[in-house]
Amino acid sequence: MDVLLLVVGLLFGTVLVVGIGERIRLPYPILMLVFSALAASLPFVPDVRIEPDLILPLFLPPLLFAAAQRSSWSVFRLRWRSLVLLAVLLVVATVAAVAAVTWWLVPTIGVPIAVALGAIVAPPDPVAVEAIAAKVTIQRRLLTVLQTEGMFNDAMAIVIFQTAVTALVNHGRIGWDLVPRFLAGALGAVLLGLAMAWLVGALNRFVPNLVARSAATLVAPYAVYILADLIHCSGVVAVVVTAVELGRRARPQDSEERLTRSAFWEVLELLTTGVAFGLVGIEMRSVVDAEGANFLTFIPGILAICATAVLVRFVWMYAMYRIGGTERREKTPRSLKEVVVLTWCGMRGLATLALALALPATLADGSPTPGRNFVVAAAASVLAVTLVVPGLTLPGLMRVLRMPDETEAEERAQRALARRAQRVALEALRASPAAQKLPEQRRRALARRMSSLHTVLETDYAEEPEKMLHIKDVLAVMDRAQRDALEAARREMLAARNEPGADPELVDRVLRRLDLRTVTLDR
Repeated sequence: MDVLLLVVGLLFGTVLVVGIGERIRLPYPILMLVFSALAASLPFVPDVRIEPDLILPLFLPPLLFAAAQRSSWSVFRLRWRSLVLLAVLLVVATVAAVAAVTWWLVPTIGVPIAVALGAIVAPPDPVAVEAIAAKVTIQRRLLTVLQTEGMFNDAMAIVIFQTAVTALVNHGRIGWDLVPRFLAGALGAVLLGLAMAWLVGALNRFVPNLVARSAATLVAPYAVYILADLIHCSGVVAVVVTAVELGRRARPQDSEERLTRSAFWEVLELLTTGVAFGLVGIEMRSVVDAEGANFLTFIPGILAICATAVLVRFVWMYAMYRIGGTERREKTPRSLKEVVVLTWCGMRGLATLALALALPATLADGSPTPGRNFVVAAAASVLAVTLVVPGLTLPGLMRVLRMPDETEAEERAQRALARRAQRVALEALRASPAAQKLPEQRRRALARRMSSLHTVLETDYAEEPEKMLHIKDVLAVMDRAQRDALEAARREMLAARNEPGADPELVDRVLRRLDLRTVTLDR
């Protein structure tokens, strides 16, 4: 009952904190973390512990799936250099640097646990990046790099962590076998993710109920994550591949399903993020309370590890800026300001806390794990330094840096997509057999309506709901012709989504408005 009360309290707290965050212009996940950490000290708050092994499987699959739905294979193809440099090599560099500093400061704990600590604090969390950085006015290009990095870096960190723990528990050594393990796990996860996407697609074609089909997208990330874990593959990669492949398999006629699923995932993502960050805050407070006075003795080492984690990321980003790709379009970061932003957005979160708490308390011979208290305390501190501080200061930092505003460029790209959708819709209308059966006057009226399609697609209905009133009075005789035209426009946007250089989120904005247009007109 205590667990149920805590979860319900965190759900209500999320709704309240979202309102507070919008009023004071701060990210609600950070406020949720801070408030829950403070609330954990209140006497009436139950002392609830969630098993460390359950934290990642409970929260990471749906949140990672939600973030990956906003990406595409074309983004990964375009950003593959950044993906390798940040999600793999930067993780390895951070692990090595943190492990070296830890072993130098506390040589008695040994190399395996030092490497384990490095793996714990190395990967910026995809949930944190998506929940915080996406709510600030950051250039789409930088946000895409952060999102892509966050979707895959956990895979490398988890493999290194598991290898280090195995060596620690069995008094062994860390060998180069982790490289083939990582590659094999990633390849298996890719195949598993593709298979799961195919299965969900087949299930959606079999099940007529829209709500049930949306629910399948919630079951899929959990199922593929658990299956990947059972066969010793990367659950992180499997979830991302499933989400991206489902996006690639989207059909033009699935307008109502996209709208239903979008609303479903918006609510689910908000509540899950709130509960996850609330539990992180409670667990962080529990770590500090459990260590008591010992926490003070850890401070010098903790400060050195926090500084190392941030410094390595800064140096790496600066090196990418100085010796990055030759093509200006692909090079990221492109300036020192972008180096600072990408460094500041290296936020740790769920993965760091879950791996720290998953560190075994005893070795194979029953003896206590040396330095475990220090590792847990250091991980919680790195999480606080890289998550809470940047989360609260990122809006101010963006104002101070005065980053170039790319809003106009995004609007131009969105207008171009809207015009492209309109052009294809008009071509399909002229070729539509249904349109040919209409009287000339009706056909001209329908053509005029399609000629203004771009203005509808450029309109944000959330900001101007009154414009929806002008598109609901449609004659039944025009339904078939409009459906043909709009389906062609949707097909074109789905093709555009997978083109090299396309921004999936901008395409999704136009596609969503096409879907809204279809649902409101095709009746």
